[in-house]
Amino acid sequence: METNIHEDKFFKNLIYSKKETKIIDFEKCSFTNCEFSNSVFYSCKFIDCIFAGCDLTMAKLTNCQLNNVIFKDCKLLGVNFSDCMSLPFLVKFENSILDYCSFARKKMQKTSFTNSSMKNVDFTESDLTGSAFSNSDLMNAAFNKTVLKQVDFSTATNYVIDPEMNTIKKARFSLYGISGLLNKYDIIIE
Repeated sequence: METNIHEDKFFKNLIYSKKETKIIDFEKCSFTNCEFSNSVFYSCKFIDCIFAGCDLTMAKLTNCQLNNVIFKDCKLLGVNFSDCMSLPFLVKFENSILDYCSFARKKMQKTSFTNSSMKNVDFTESDLTGSAFSNSDLMNAAFNKTVLKQVDFSTATNYVIDPEMNTIKKARFSLYGISGLLNKYDIIIE
């Protein structure tokens, strides 16, 4: 991965953990079963890329651009997406583990999180307008001054959201999950 531009390339079973990659563009590339744990990507661009079955645990994405990037069946423990470039920041997650990730202060409207574990994820001051958390576990996720307009939580589980500390309008919740909106009142719902 030494050239500055990779276009329409397929990377499979690449072992690239604890390595550093600087100022490289990846366009329409796919990464399958690659190992990027504890790697550092600095000022890289990922445009129209797919990561499938990859391990990006504790990877650093400093000043990287993620534009239309899909993560399927990936392990992304502890990734600080807040370090990525703000615009564009277009990502999609399917069947992935995002525990301990941070999306603080990210504008990520219409982002799809499907069948994913998102325990202890930080969404502080993020804009999630129009996003969906389909069958995703949000145990201990932090929502503080977060824009949650039209967000679909109807099949999400284990979330605790304070409506007084977040902007919630036309968001969808299931009757089962409504207790996550009332948690701070220390009431019992049966």
